[in-house]
Amino acid sequence: MKKTQLKAILAVFTLVLAASCSDDQENPKYDVIISGGTIYDGSGGAPYVGDIALEGDRIIAIGDLDEASAITVIDAAGLAVTPGFINMLSWAPETLMVNGAGLSDLKQGVTLEVFGEGWSYGPWSDAMKEENLKRQTDFKYQIEWTTLGQYLEFMEAKGTAMNIASFVGATTLRIHEVGYEDRAASPEELAAMQELARQAMREGALGLASSLIYAPANFASTEELIALAAAVGEYGGMYISHLRSESGQIFEALDELFTIAREAGVWAEIYHLKASGKPNWDKLDGVFARIEAARAEGLHITADMYTYPASATGLDAVIPLWTQEGGIDAWIERLKDPEVRARALAEMRDQANPSNRWNNVGPERILLIGFKNPDLKQYIGKYLSEVAEIRGEDPAETALNLVVEDHTRVTVIYFSMTEENVKKKIAQAWVAFDSDEGAYSDDEIFTRNSAHPRAYGTFARVLGKYVRDEKIITLPDAIRRLTSFPAANLKIRERGFLREGYFADIVIFDPAAIQDHATFENPRQYATGVIHVFVNGEQVLENGEHTGSYPGRVVRGPGWEGWHDEDH
Repeated sequence: MKKTQLKAILAVFTLVLAASCSDDQENPKYDVIISGGTIYDGSGGAPYVGDIALEGDRIIAIGDLDEASAITVIDAAGLAVTPGFINMLSWAPETLMVNGAGLSDLKQGVTLEVFGEGWSYGPWSDAMKEENLKRQTDFKYQIEWTTLGQYLEFMEAKGTAMNIASFVGATTLRIHEVGYEDRAASPEELAAMQELARQAMREGALGLASSLIYAPANFASTEELIALAAAVGEYGGMYISHLRSESGQIFEALDELFTIAREAGVWAEIYHLKASGKPNWDKLDGVFARIEAARAEGLHITADMYTYPASATGLDAVIPLWTQEGGIDAWIERLKDPEVRARALAEMRDQANPSNRWNNVGPERILLIGFKNPDLKQYIGKYLSEVAEIRGEDPAETALNLVVEDHTRVTVIYFSMTEENVKKKIAQAWVAFDSDEGAYSDDEIFTRNSAHPRAYGTFARVLGKYVRDEKIITLPDAIRRLTSFPAANLKIRERGFLREGYFADIVIFDPAAIQDHATFENPRQYATGVIHVFVNGEQVLENGEHTGSYPGRVVRGPGWEGWHDEDH
């Protein structure tokens, strides 16, 4: 071939290649384009209509992308497009083992589950693993991890539709070193607990979480909690707490939280903010005032909540803590002792104690929802007062008897709050949202016990009932408090906003149709109105149904060595 011919061919090839590159630049082809949606970017600012392009696990472009093309194009006209929602308190570590889709949360737009309220799934000693195996109820599983980081990696490998993250539990650290004894940790034990907390932070924990109304968490002193909070603070972690009292001594409990934040030099958050029990309902405004004063002082104090006037936990919450020292086996044996039982019952019935949770709620407002013993499952859906009448017992006696017969704390719902106070809490700009429940799918194993409707409706209820219907807060602010606000408090990088370069955790929903359907009588009803969900750029919900994808990842806190890497 002559040189002139070769030059001509090369020139033509160059022109074609240049034209092709020019076309690609002018009409780029993305993986996904979400077209024409009303974009709420997470900032709380006014929404705008635009397009969002995804490439791999990231948002690659936002704006007018009419001339662009994509493998998948989603018409979002008339729909809200937002960052993925963050569940600040999730009890899904085990339910996601059963089914990683977590449909009760996924169908509400949750893209990040945050674990660890006092109890975390690591670090676990051999004795703690053995105890956990003994206490498993309907769902049985092998424990293939020791540290918290190993648990999170185990779950990521198993597969979840949503991202996962966790605090390290102060209760877990105490059990690891001190056990279930009601005593102060020795200097050596406290030092070991601090080092375990530091290790958890290096593995990606978000900070330290406590749950102080329960044993053995309640046995920890304020000084112990300051020391542990300071240890996670070395890595930028925060302190988050189920307060030592949510009822008669709530102001003192708030002061303890403020002291820990101040002395440890950390940010702090209050789990599921509430004033529990009728004698305490009027204290909520005082709670707000104290939090505002602490924030004005310069403390970084926030809170989270679920959108219902009822809580859910165990009967242990109304049984004196001193009976529970030593763990579940010792507790059960103690309740069988007539003298111990008589003393416990006398304390439960004490009308003079303002922090008496038994009297603050009452057996007619305690709904039974979960048992391990098959013979007791007949009582699911009944109030404790009803079961006492069926059994011909005093209600307080029934509470103790059910714990003994089930050999668990027995899961119950407490109707201890007011709808008026729920609305007051929602109106606070420094409050995020949580379910404080598992993330359930359609598996038969989940039908063996009941659930709190918050598992199926917390987030949809914010957007439907309280934003659209009752106008307690605006939609832009609700989105901010479901996304960028908790992400910033947790110091999570590149999530919580719709911004170019951020991870593509995205929710597309109909503001006019989003609705919770779960009730206390029939809780296992999915919310509707969330149409599409993306996690790390992969579609996990399409037209309201799970796609079968499990792209969830571990989201790690600021202490993790890879936190500053570009791909985190």
